[in-house]
Amino acid sequence: MVFDIRTEKFLVIPIPGYVAETPWKYPQTVELLEVDGHIAVLNFTPGCPFSLWILDQDDGSNKWSYEKLRIPCNWNGFRNLSIEAVPGPSGSDSDLPIIKEAAKVLDIFGVPYEVRIVSAHRTPELMNFMPNGASSVQLKNHITCCRSSKEDSSSSVRQDEISVHGVSNKVVGVLGGGQLGQMLCQAASQMGIKVMVSDPLENCPASALAYGHVVGRFDDSAAVEEFAKRCGVLTFEIEHVDVAALEKLEQEGVDCQPKASTIRIIQDKYLQKIHFSQHGIPMPEFREINDEESAREAGDSFGYPLMIKSKRLAYDGRGNAVAHTKEDLSSCVAALGGYGHGLYVEKWAPFVAELAVIVARGRDGSLSCYPVIETIHKDNICHIVKAPAEIPWKIKELATDVAQRAVRSLDGAGVFAVELFLTKDEQILLNEVAPRPHNSGHQTIESCYTSQYEQHLRAVLGLPLGDSSMKIPAAIMYNLLGEEEGEQGFALAHQLIGRALNVPGASVHWYNKPEIRKQRKMGHITIVGPSMVNVENKLKSLLSKEDKISDGLSQATPLVGIIMGSDSDLPIMKEAAKVLDIFGVPYEVRIVSAHRTPELMNVYAKSAHKRGIQVIIAGAGGAAHLPGMVASETPLPVVSVPIRGSRSVLYMLQIPRGIPTATVGINNAENAVLLALRTLAILYPDMQASMIQYQQDMTDDVLRKGDKLMDLGWKGYLDSR
Repeated sequence: MVFDIRTEKFLVIPIPGYVAETPWKYPQTVELLEVDGHIAVLNFTPGCPFSLWILDQDDGSNKWSYEKLRIPCNWNGFRNLSIEAVPGPSGSDSDLPIIKEAAKVLDIFGVPYEVRIVSAHRTPELMNFMPNGASSVQLKNHITCCRSSKEDSSSSVRQDEISVHGVSNKVVGVLGGGQLGQMLCQAASQMGIKVMVSDPLENCPASALAYGHVVGRFDDSAAVEEFAKRCGVLTFEIEHVDVAALEKLEQEGVDCQPKASTIRIIQDKYLQKIHFSQHGIPMPEFREINDEESAREAGDSFGYPLMIKSKRLAYDGRGNAVAHTKEDLSSCVAALGGYGHGLYVEKWAPFVAELAVIVARGRDGSLSCYPVIETIHKDNICHIVKAPAEIPWKIKELATDVAQRAVRSLDGAGVFAVELFLTKDEQILLNEVAPRPHNSGHQTIESCYTSQYEQHLRAVLGLPLGDSSMKIPAAIMYNLLGEEEGEQGFALAHQLIGRALNVPGASVHWYNKPEIRKQRKMGHITIVGPSMVNVENKLKSLLSKEDKISDGLSQATPLVGIIMGSDSDLPIMKEAAKVLDIFGVPYEVRIVSAHRTPELMNVYAKSAHKRGIQVIIAGAGGAAHLPGMVASETPLPVVSVPIRGSRSVLYMLQIPRGIPTATVGINNAENAVLLALRTLAILYPDMQASMIQYQQDMTDDVLRKGDKLMDLGWKGYLDSR
């Protein structure tokens, strides 16, 4: 059957006691609908893709045939992706045996898609209708509307739901009113959620934004108990709180998220190590040290350098010391307060990068993971965060798996920051976990659909978790650390802030702390952009103290690479450069021969995406190996231009499966670049608008010529040219 996506609405048909037989493995929540005259079943199990099953009853029996259409839901990447079957001689589904291979690959990558029969000759109106906006988004909206209809029409709404004004009536209590509390309050204000903070400082960063501020120490049991009585749910900005008071409060019925048991585990880093090792989480070897003898034994066993850590109150570089030799042990132990302070050691992890994963856990146990990020530390303090981390996909999956396993072993809802080591042999080792929003997640405010702060509020209140995927390709966060004491330190910080305000894509966050000290976190700057090279260049320009601030889109960071095997191809490939000049898109032109400079070709292909190139246009004649060879070494889309004859076209069309290139007509570099621009337009709305205008200009030009032909006749038209 043909499903008409132009159907304006779905009509809910209640059929009491009817259960559709579908190939679902588990019981599903379903809704019966009428779609364009057919009975359908809608599956909208939370956290799963929507599935629409169109059912036909051909013979009047209770047997139903079905056709499944997958609809995006909770998708973390591409949107509105469609596959159109180009009709062959039989005119409809005869192309499906070939086109299905594309669908299989999308299934492997987990990319939502739609499959449609759209004939240019038999259904021209439908063909024209789809590109003009009625894609899978409209279908998704229809389904969402149908689902809302069911919820809105319910006649058994609970009384406590009726009384809720806005998102939640509960007051969220936060122990700690520093910058994390400040940003929690900012997120709460957008949703009308009331947040109270408890902090010993009267003018703490969160005090100006909070619904209420109680001055009190969060390690004072009496103060914590009194504060908790005024809140509907209690959560944390810092884990160094009186956990015994929390356990007592939980016994009295106070709702703590995450649970006191989790805070007890996390606030003692040695206990934290024991807990995660018991749950099979990979981490560096560790052991407790109580005296000089046990410290020397640990050094002999683990070797040097040796990491020595305090069990408690260790953060932002505090509580850590590195013994490079056996002779360093005494001074390191003394610097950490002595053996009586509570110490342990870790075997040195030979890491090549420090990674982190922000994991949100709902009250129902559901998890939502943010993309893996890389953290760069300076003097043991987080200095720069890069999102996403530029690591292989399998490493990202491994890091996410370790983070999920760690969080699942803990109790309670909220956001957890899982810090990790990536070793030379591509192992992921757990460093530590924070049961709260974290410095490594600051960039989520600008880079993700749901910030870690909004997500934490959603989680502790029992609301649905938000979309944790990135809404832009790249982000970099720079911590504003105190460079000097007093007014001089404030002056230096504000100089940098002033420069940041001139950087496209930069957002400034100032914590409004009353005092500045060296290495104290005073604020941060997040820069977002179309590629990591782009945002890195902007940050480099910001920190260089040069007069001119880079916009990240200079010739130094081209978006399109135009390559060819010989300068004899330049007269053809220059047409691509001309179009890019018209659109104002930065590009580079290179001679890269697959046969004469194979090493250069490999280096170019492997490094292009790291340098900010996002599309490669490759022109080749003769053997025409260049496009395919480059495509085999790069994750970027490659558009190939056959030059001088049909032989190059034939070679380009025979590239093996798994090495995709898009081949345009012979010598048609202009079409190649227009296809590249349409690809880039996914990331650049202005470029998409320019492409629409370009198409309209072509239409207007043809219509203008048609009018002229009608006015002058064909002879007069030719004479006027």
